[in-house]
Amino acid sequence: MTRRFFILGAIFGFIGVAAGAFGAHILRDYLDADRISLFETGVRYQMYHAFALLLIGFARRRYDHRALFWSGWCFAIGIVLFSGSLYALAVTGMRWLGMIAPAGGISFLMGWLLFAWGLWKGRVSPI
Repeated sequence: MTRRFFILGAIFGFIGVAAGAFGAHILRDYLDADRISLFETGVRYQMYHAFALLLIGFARRRYDHRALFWSGWCFAIGIVLFSGSLYALAVTGMRWLGMIAPAGGISFLMGWLLFAWGLWKGRVSPI
């Protein structure tokens, strides 16, 4: 499972860079400043949590605790819900999509708490 978090982090990082370039070079001509700002927020949080997934991968190699596993999945779900809903809202303008973002934000928060808990309580594995 550790390898999956490395792979997810790398894939979400790639998508984040691609989305950022798409927003900067293509969407700027079609969306107003508020919608571009929403899109950029989605990219920023996706990139933060892509790196967090990589950290989970490293942490799971050193610390043995189930909370680290769940932390990684919370980050991945948060990216899909939070960033995905902001991307969709920015591109379509459908305001109801904004109601999905808080669920992604809660997933991010749970991921960080579980990450801290897993590091705190995890048994250190020999390298």
